[in-house]
Parts: sequence; C-alpha cells; structure tokens
Amino acid sequence: RLYTAWAFRNELEESAVPEIQRTNLGNVVLLLKSLGINDLVNFDFIDPPPQEALVMALEQLYALGALNHKGELTTTGRKMAELPVDPMMSKMILASEKYSCVAEILTITAMLNCNSAIFYRPKDKIVHADNARTNFFMPGGDHLTLLNVYTQWSDTEYSTQWCYENFIQHRSLRRARDVRDQLVGLMDRVEIDVTSNPLDSAAIRKAITAGYFYNTARMSKGGLYRTVKHQQSVSIHPNSSLFDDQPRWLIYHELVFTTKEFMRQIIEVESKWLLEVAPHYYKQHDLEERKMPKTVGRTRQQLEPLP
Repeated sequence: RLYTAWAFRNELEESAVPEIQRTNLGNVVLLLKSLGINDLVNFDFIDPPPQEALVMALEQLYALGALNHKGELTTTGRKMAELPVDPMMSKMILASEKYSCVAEILTITAMLNCNSAIFYRPKDKIVHADNARTNFFMPGGDHLTLLNVYTQWSDTEYSTQWCYENFIQHRSLRRARDVRDQLVGLMDRVEIDVTSNPLDSAAIRKAITAGYFYNTARMSKGGLYRTVKHQQSVSIHPNSSLFDDQPRWLIYHELVFTTKEFMRQIIEVESKWLLEVAPHYYKQHDLEERKMPKTVGRTRQQLEPLP
C-alpha cells in the first residue's frame, strides 16, 4: 500500500502491533490449557495480551463447554483442541455429530476458511457473474449456499471448466477440498463418524447455531439488526443470499467494518434453537419477541419454506 512520507514519519507505529494483542485469544487459551498450563495470568508471554482479552477468551470457552466452572479443560474442550480451527468452528463440528450432518458441516467449515474468496466479478461480465452467484443461493442462508457450491463442484469431478463458467475461484475450492480432507482425517482422533444428512437444512443450521450462538442478531423495532447480547447495530452484507429476505433471527460468521458493521456469511435461525443449544447462555427473556413494525421483518411463514 502507498502512503506519504509525512504519514510514515508521523502516523505509523514504530512496529506492527503483535497479533496476540489484537486478535481473539480463544485458540491460544485452548492450546495452553490442553498443554496443562492453567495460570494464564502469570504465563510468560513474549508480548502479553490485554487482561480483558484473556478474560473474554475464557468466558467464550466456558460458554462453548470447553472449560468447566474451575477453568479446567472438559472432554469437549480436549476434542476441540485437537481440531486446528477456531473454537466456535470446532464446537460446530462436534455438535454436528448429534444432528447426523458431519459431512456437510466439514464442507461448510472448509468453505468458510477460504475468506469469502469463492466468487469473482470480472468488470466486463458483472451481470453474468451476479446471475451465476444467485443461481447457487439456497433457502436458509449463506452457509447452505457455500455447501451447494462445493457439492455441485464435486459432482463435476472437481472441474476447472465448471468453475470458470460459474465465475468461481478454482484455487479457493481446491484449498477448501484440501482443508476438508484434513478435517475428515482428524475425525477418527476425536471419535466422530462422518455421517451425512444433506436434505435436512434445519439440522445443519442447528449444528452451526451450537457453535456460533455467540454471534446472534435479531431485527429491532427500527428495522435494523442488533446483536442479542451487546445490542450492537449490524447490517446484512449486500452479497448475502438473505439480503432481501430480512428474517428476524440471524447467526453470522463474522463482522466486517467498511462503511458500517456488516454481518458476513449468515444463516436464518429460530429463537427456540438458542435455548436448545445454549440454555446456559440465553434465557427466555433474552429471546422474547418484541413488537415489530408491520412492514419490517418477515416471519417463518412469509419466507420460502425450508426443508
């Protein structure tokens, strides 16, 4: 990136902020706990992270069931530590066993690891690229769209030509396939059978909810979305398959800040699922339906029925 000499002298830091001081510490804490290091406050980090970040990571791991009330690793936590992905993602994989959709969740996990670099839009073919992308949309949300893309690609024997015709990055899908193969190989280590249930959209979305219940948003009275726990204003990303649907309850994979805070990779959920998968984190009063404006937010019956 280009910057002026004045900006170099006056605005830039002397050195980059160490990653451990600016990222989610869930993975770090889980790794240290799995190695038997319990006193994280006095651990000799080269670049000590903020205390608040450590506390937040411990709270998150406790909510995910990776730690018990004493801060010790649980059986679930040990299995999560075996998987080289974000703690919420590893919990989603473990939860998929209950819903018999392990194969589908592994595919979604691999596709999410491609950093949204699945579709591309050549400047001279924007309309064609957008139409091709829309053809992959699935009821229920973006995770199911990603699953649909990978499934169709695998049905073509992993064709490069098919990717070119559908404006899809072949390199990204190849990377997703490699990640998925590695995760399938790790399932024996965590004693999970790779079951498949591709037609049960609700089961797949429940498994995702079990890992990402932290990232829940619902539509507020003004027609805007707010996160359930922290009441942070967020918006659906324009590239999302649910951008025009505006369901009342959403779970997002990540937040991206550009002109405002956008939710990227979202699925529609039902509020009762949150009580089912995370009764320790959500209480009934958190999820009570508030009076909505008549013109905003669609109910389950108004949206296209899901299988």
